[in-house]
Amino acid sequence: MINLRQNKKQGAEVFTSAMNDIMFFLMLFFIIVSTLLNPSVIKLNLPGAKNSQAVHKKEIMLSVNKDLQYFVNNRQVPFDKLQNTLASEINNDKDAFVVLRCDNSLTVQQLVDVLEIGNNLNVKMTLATKKRN
Repeated sequence: MINLRQNKKQGAEVFTSAMNDIMFFLMLFFIIVSTLLNPSVIKLNLPGAKNSQAVHKKEIMLSVNKDLQYFVNNRQVPFDKLQNTLASEINNDKDAFVVLRCDNSLTVQQLVDVLEIGNNLNVKMTLATKKRN
């Protein structure tokens, strides 16, 4: 008796060689997008300084942009409520100090107005700069 049926078992195969490329491009895409999207950043052009120093205490960020909009820890505050807002932030931590980030197009008087608020509150203030090349 002759076996007319041939024993042909077909196995299922999944080709995953392109999966590595797809995963790499997806990972690259999400890394790039996540670095570009940061909604809590306030765009400022900081003044330059030759030397820089890092400080490692509790920081209260006070930002002033070129349109004279004031931000305390990335929360917009009107100028007339700035002193009260800073006072409440300082009361939370007595060792805190204020990092003043102001646009380099502001006048000296506008900077002094903000520094007077810090002087009235007896808080240490530091002016943030970017390193010049």
